Amino acid sequence: MLKVNARIWFLLGSLACMVLLAIAAYFQLVDGLEPCPLCISQRLAVLLTGLVFLVAGIHNPKQTGVKRYAVLGTIAALLGASISSRHVWLQHLPPNEVPECGPGLAYMFQYFPLFDTLKLMLSGTGDCAKVDWTMLGFSMPSWTLLAFLLLATLSFLQIWNSK
Repeated sequence: MLKVNARIWFLLGSLACMVLLAIAAYFQLVDGLEPCPLCISQRLAVLLTGLVFLVAGIHNPKQTGVKRYAVLGTIAALLGASISSRHVWLQHLPPNEVPECGPGLAYMFQYFPLFDTLKLMLSGTGDCAKVDWTMLGFSMPSWTLLAFLLLATLSFLQIWNSK
């Protein structure tokens, strides 16, 4: 059986996060899809997960360190999965239960207190319920949720990946 050390897996996870961020940038800058507050929150969670993986890959710790990075990576990915789950839930609400659309993020950061802006970013607005893109019948937040769950699994499995 082919055994790959944890460092390679963490670097591959970091690469996957970079690819996810590049795809998000493509949809925003090339296709013109404007991200909602939950989309931005998911991007930040992908960035956090990718940074944990990158630091773990560069650090190349001993087994105790691998376990610590594995737990941190799993927590970061599950945080992102929880944000994606909220987004998917909002997209499946009946139209009369969808929250009102909020102001843009730039406006919120300029005129709202930071705590209120962060709360809106994590809870979502009516903008978040709109489905702009699908593949195989699944929306972008659904695919992002799948990616977060795969990253969490990859990270969690490193606990048993001894040198």
